[in-house]
Amino acid sequence: MSETWYRIAFADDRDVRLAVAPGAHLGEAIATAAARLGRDRTVWPVAAATATPGEVPLGESVGKGVVVERAAPGPVDRFHFPAGVVPALGEGGRRSPVVAGWQARDEDGGLVLEAVVAGDGAREQFLRVVERLPVVDNVEVQIAPHHDAGTATDVWLTPRLKDVRRALRFLDDFDDELLASGHVDVSVYVRAPRSTWRLTQHKTLVLLTDDAAVRDQVRGWLVAGGLEERSPLVTVADGPHLHYRPAKSSPRAKLGARLTKAGLRRVATVPAKPAAT
Repeated sequence: MSETWYRIAFADDRDVRLAVAPGAHLGEAIATAAARLGRDRTVWPVAAATATPGEVPLGESVGKGVVVERAAPGPVDRFHFPAGVVPALGEGGRRSPVVAGWQARDEDGGLVLEAVVAGDGAREQFLRVVERLPVVDNVEVQIAPHHDAGTATDVWLTPRLKDVRRALRFLDDFDDELLASGHVDVSVYVRAPRSTWRLTQHKTLVLLTDDAAVRDQVRGWLVAGGLEERSPLVTVADGPHLHYRPAKSSPRAKLGARLTKAGLRRVATVPAKPAAT
């Protein structure tokens, strides 16, 4: 697989730095750059874009995975985005900053609770709520078209589980492949009362339920975890952004094979909508 060069802005506790790094996909480039910039401190990506030809280093740097540090870009959102998604570089200052928090709303399809959680806390909070559910009937995986430039959303479903522990074992086995990937939506289903708890491809947490008591309970867990109500709740999806997967995660076909081996079946393939013109 050929490499692409990316410009990636990284934040730490002190400042923001820009790196130019190669990778077979954005997640690989982020890992390469983070290994260089994070030698003496914790860093996290806050924006990214494909590098233009004039920004790609020449000579000895090409093909050696060398990261070229540049001056910090213009304004960027320093929020610690969960692994899998970052704003597009150059969009800083054009949208409201992303802040951790939750928002409840009513929709035609039911009662909704959505939350933004920083960094690894998004996956941890998702799993923490799953652990507290009385039962998990199924886990659904939706692989988006932008995973390896696919042409459709593939929907995979586990057999009927009826067991929270089995759901947690599956999620643990596929942590990098699913929970840390910005190309995947992962949902757990409870049939009674009918509820869905989802970690989206934008790394927000979303509860959809028919039962107000369930929404109140999950909201209480989020509040106990330190989240505050936000109105409006701004997410990375509110502006241009890029999705990525961990450096060592599987390409699309191999991921499908792994899901099949784990007992899931593909229950739907939904063609991608044509891009707006």
